[in-house]
Amino acid sequence: MKYHQIDRHLFIKNRSKFTAQMKPKSVAVFNSNDIYPVSADSTLPFAQHRDIFYLSGIDQEESILLLFPDAPYEHQKEILFLKETSELIAIWEGEKLTKERAFQISGIKTVYWLQDFEKILFELMTYSDTIYINTNEHYRSHVETETREARFVKWWKEKYPAHQVAKSNPILQRLRSVKESEELDLIQHACNITEKGFRRILEFVKPNVMEYEIEAELIHEFVRNRSKGFAYTPIIASGNNANVLHYIENNQQCKAGDLILLDVAAEYANYSSDLTRTIPVSGRYSERQKAVYNAVLRVKNEATQMLTPGTLWKQYQAEVGKIMSSELLGLGLLDKADVQNENPEWPAYKKYFMHGTSHHMGLDTHDYGILTEPMQANMVFTVEPGIYIPEEGFGIRLEDNVVIQETGEPFNLMKNIPIEVEEIESLMNS
Repeated sequence: MKYHQIDRHLFIKNRSKFTAQMKPKSVAVFNSNDIYPVSADSTLPFAQHRDIFYLSGIDQEESILLLFPDAPYEHQKEILFLKETSELIAIWEGEKLTKERAFQISGIKTVYWLQDFEKILFELMTYSDTIYINTNEHYRSHVETETREARFVKWWKEKYPAHQVAKSNPILQRLRSVKESEELDLIQHACNITEKGFRRILEFVKPNVMEYEIEAELIHEFVRNRSKGFAYTPIIASGNNANVLHYIENNQQCKAGDLILLDVAAEYANYSSDLTRTIPVSGRYSERQKAVYNAVLRVKNEATQMLTPGTLWKQYQAEVGKIMSSELLGLGLLDKADVQNENPEWPAYKKYFMHGTSHHMGLDTHDYGILTEPMQANMVFTVEPGIYIPEEGFGIRLEDNVVIQETGEPFNLMKNIPIEVEEIESLMNS
């Protein structure tokens, strides 16, 4: 991995929090992701399942974590199963984790090779009543491919039909949404790398540059700072492309006078950042662009102050909608009749701002978190309002990542990334 090793005490804490919520005499199993094929002998780059990473720090394919806090013997309470390395694998792929290296990363003392998994699981199941399976229950999930985790669940149900089933995901949704200090440092590091990329392109962007050239500048800066690259597929949307919320073609020329909406950010050590800025191709905003930009910025700033412990996402979004409605009235995009006669299920402001304002962020860009439960300190949220005006040929979105505090307004992890009109113009024309 490119990133510096994470202190294993983070993963020890995470496991302790998880096992404290397990039922008596229960086993929990977590699998690595597969390496997914493309065609012939080519594959997609490996990306570790975030749950096994959160609990162990192990960032290698064909790994299994087993937790059994009520096991009869100490060495059975936490077990890692790894793909056994060999001289041949070392030559073709590079060495895999040794048992000692896995302990250094995870703090787990009992490590077996993967071929021993079924035999050891059989023994442990004779001591247990319940198994925790790890299904994906994220509110945005849409999975068509059968995952390694899903195959394990299918196999386990056939092998041990008499055991009770429990779900890991509800526990992880709550644990992962509240960050430890070490996690906040990793997310901050990802944000700092993102800042370097953004400052780089402020010097680079000129009329007639291609969107993909901007993408190339960003990936250069991210990788040279120990990131694997983009935390998510980058959006580099010039002109009217910005009105396509998930525009990812990035293949158009950036024309003088247009704006570029950049929804691009780096990952670091599997932790995400999530930035959006909207900059002028020619280095100066027009008066109309500036008016819309500052309206979005005011909404973002007011929304940020509402992210405090106890806030409910649904009510928060409704309040942001009221602020946005006021700004759209000021811009002449809505009139009072639009607001008075609006459909409560689809308020008038949604014509120009149709997506949510905030989502949890962490190991996943759209991270775990239960939106029906109150916000808590040390949750990380994006704040990303936008105004999209196809008839005027531009859209503006601004986004920062913030940490909810025990008291007061959130801490902005992106406070050093330029956002004010004057600073962006100054940097682009220096």
